[in-house]
Amino acid sequence: MTDTNKIGKYELTALIVGATIGSGIFGVNSDLANAAAPGPAILGWLIVGLGVWCLIAALNHLLLRYPKQDAGIFAYAGLSFGPLGEFISGWAYWLASWLGNLAFATIAMSALGTFWPLFQGGQNLPSILLAMLLTIGFTVIVSYGVEATALLNLIGTLAKLVPLLIFTIVAALAFHWSTFVNNFWGSAAQSSRPILAVADQVKNSIMVMMWLFMGVESASVMAHRAKRQRDAVMASFGGWLILLVVYLLISLLPYGVMTRAQLAGAAQPAMGTILSRLVGPWGAALISLGLLISVLVAWLSWTMLPAEAFLMMTKDQVLPRSFGRLNSHHAPTTALWATAIVQCLFLCSLLFTTYAYRFAYTLGTAAGLIVYFFVGLAQIKDGWQQRAYGQLAIGILLTIFELLSMALAGWRQVMILSLSLLPGFLIYWQARRTRKLRLAKNEWLAMGLISILAVISLVLILNGTIPIE
Repeated sequence: MTDTNKIGKYELTALIVGATIGSGIFGVNSDLANAAAPGPAILGWLIVGLGVWCLIAALNHLLLRYPKQDAGIFAYAGLSFGPLGEFISGWAYWLASWLGNLAFATIAMSALGTFWPLFQGGQNLPSILLAMLLTIGFTVIVSYGVEATALLNLIGTLAKLVPLLIFTIVAALAFHWSTFVNNFWGSAAQSSRPILAVADQVKNSIMVMMWLFMGVESASVMAHRAKRQRDAVMASFGGWLILLVVYLLISLLPYGVMTRAQLAGAAQPAMGTILSRLVGPWGAALISLGLLISVLVAWLSWTMLPAEAFLMMTKDQVLPRSFGRLNSHHAPTTALWATAIVQCLFLCSLLFTTYAYRFAYTLGTAAGLIVYFFVGLAQIKDGWQQRAYGQLAIGILLTIFELLSMALAGWRQVMILSLSLLPGFLIYWQARRTRKLRLAKNEWLAMGLISILAVISLVLILNGTIPIE
């Protein structure tokens, strides 16, 4: 692939912003108000902002430390824990990617319902059929090459930032400091144990915020297609800064426009409810249109990323060779269509799931946290071996942050994810066998323990202990 056909830092930055700003930002005001008052929300953003900065810093450090290792975010698990570690990390990333697409499909169809009642609710048969057509359409677009997709993503990202900018300006003009500071610490003001009350609100807000940052690692995943690896580094930090500023403004300004109770009770998309209150009905229509554009752009990005995951895992011999097959446009055809088929099959399940959007994004977030956790462990190991204690500290902070986030995500999601690894282990075994590579004893032991966990998970699902809503 020639240098002129590769992706520059601006396209990579747009990829990060496009893949990360999806549906969550348009409903964050209501979700966050339900979780926390302004003070605890600010503390939550500081914690999550630092945690995500540690993730970006670790990824960039590992990228520059291993410049010839182009398998991205999953390879670091392989360097530290062997081929099975890379497979589990890559498989979790693949799951997080297309599960996020299910969430996008649901919310996109709901947004269309604002204009065409046929799609109202986002989970009826017309919605599912259209979502399948979009899945196939995005797959066709990406199959013409990720460079062309990156250009479309850049244009779409700029388009979806326009309604967010309008919302920010209107909210800033309507902002009242007295409303913002009223009951600034929430229930802590009436609690006999205010520190614990604040901590509880911060805890509740972190999972809302983590979903908003899913996709921030995109530049690392696509680093092998960058013109220069330092372009990926610059894009990562630039994307992180843009996202943090946008999220802070979008989520905190409304606390000075409406009371926390009003924000918590706002109909989704909450941003549309707030803007329509300030400027009239056209505000809700503008936000619904922005939501639709935002979701479609993110959906396009997340069509590219899981296929790239399979391509890179194939290069590192943890998936069968067929998953790495490229077409004339250098797009991983088999990986793209395999992912599209799985997504279409699971889209059918949305007809029977009451809270499809919430289920998809919480499960996808939990899968992403597993990937980030492996990055933290790899950073710790590399920092210790190099006696680079600053890098070691970043790894420790990242690992602690991801463990806490997984605890907040809930044990049910982790248990459900263990089920998804069972077919994955068969594919991994086939990949190693066809290359005449034997599985080590510790790999058999790890797969056995996870398989036992999966069987327990299945029993808990069947008896209703773990509900599939």
